[in-house]
Amino acid sequence: MQRLKEKIEQEGQVLSDVVLKVDSFLNHQIDPLLMKEVGEEFANRYSDVVITKVLTIESSGIAPATFLGLTLGAPVVFARKRKSLTLTDNLYTSKVHSFTKNETNEISVSNKFLSADDNVIIIDDFLANGEALKGLVDIANQAGATIVGAGIVIEKGFQEGGKILREQGLRIESLANIKSLANGKVEFFD
Repeated sequence: MQRLKEKIEQEGQVLSDVVLKVDSFLNHQIDPLLMKEVGEEFANRYSDVVITKVLTIESSGIAPATFLGLTLGAPVVFARKRKSLTLTDNLYTSKVHSFTKNETNEISVSNKFLSADDNVIIIDDFLANGEALKGLVDIANQAGATIVGAGIVIEKGFQEGGKILREQGLRIESLANIKSLANGKVEFFD
């Protein structure tokens, strides 16, 4: 997706060979026009399947997932990283380690919102080591839902997560796939 790549090049900050900061448009401040295009692009790429639910993880996956849900007319369900007083019983849970935050969270989704009747697409902002995606796949599998695939806004293709999950049979559509962040420069796969 060309506009996304241009936005990454213009506004992204390479903090190291493995860390890209895109908080000006994706995961702190949100560019709604870009997210609208992201949602439409995911809908186009998955137009060959029926999707009944969009599944993501809080918080950075919510914006692209919501715009996809709006485009499809499908509900968006997000896995919560923290327990609350209202989210205590009948949960699907999975442990997810965040490399960026160096912490492990137990993510949760109420069983009221995912079932074996659902065709689920999983949406996330980044794919690097694949931990968040693995956790969401685990939750969808606990529900007995059919996973039609995953939509990733930015994939760090130089890390193993995407390769491993694709080898396990998961369809993954990434809108921008980064080949390298070496020397402070973003280089994309063609």
